Amino acid sequence: MPHGFKHNEQSLRVVDILEKDNGLNLTWEVRNGILNHTGDTIPSTLEGQIIRFADRIAYINHDIDDAIRGGIISEDSLPKECTKVLGNSSSRRINNMIVNIITNSKDKDTVKMSSEFQEAMNELREFMFDNVYIGSEAKKDEMKAQNIIKELYNYIKRRPEFLSDEAAKMLQHTDIDRVVCDYIAGMTDRYAVKKFHEIFIPKSWH
Repeated sequence: MPHGFKHNEQSLRVVDILEKDNGLNLTWEVRNGILNHTGDTIPSTLEGQIIRFADRIAYINHDIDDAIRGGIISEDSLPKECTKVLGNSSSRRINNMIVNIITNSKDKDTVKMSSEFQEAMNELREFMFDNVYIGSEAKKDEMKAQNIIKELYNYIKRRPEFLSDEAAKMLQHTDIDRVVCDYIAGMTDRYAVKKFHEIFIPKSWH
């Protein structure tokens, strides 16, 4: 994709344009929450700010659980200064983070964590980047996934007949780069791997 890909912008494109052919006609507040649930810009509404925290709490704890199940890290390997503040299990961390947000946001005009909890969560996130997202076997699989997406994008752009009928209709008023990006972004992991095999892996003739 010439202009890159950001999942929050793609999510907004889905609800504004792609879903039901002409979008869902959502309110400005909902659209603002979708666009700003990640990144540096804080959502304008309290509801959007809650979603932003919920997203971060969910993904960091789920990623820790996945990494522990995969044998990449252990609960004991998590930074002690973080688990001392946040909790020494997934359920305790989630509960403590939620309670901390409620306590620090009550009667306020913004949703926030205490500085102690925010710093601990940021440090835990840095630990995950160093030990899971960047420095582990998971990184190898990420590179494989990137290659699958890149190859699908380049091939389908050259051969638009591989687009679904619904995606092909978009070519009447949208450039090919954008249409192919929308098509691949709508794939599940399993379906993307399936399409990659269909296109690039020779079939056995046994």
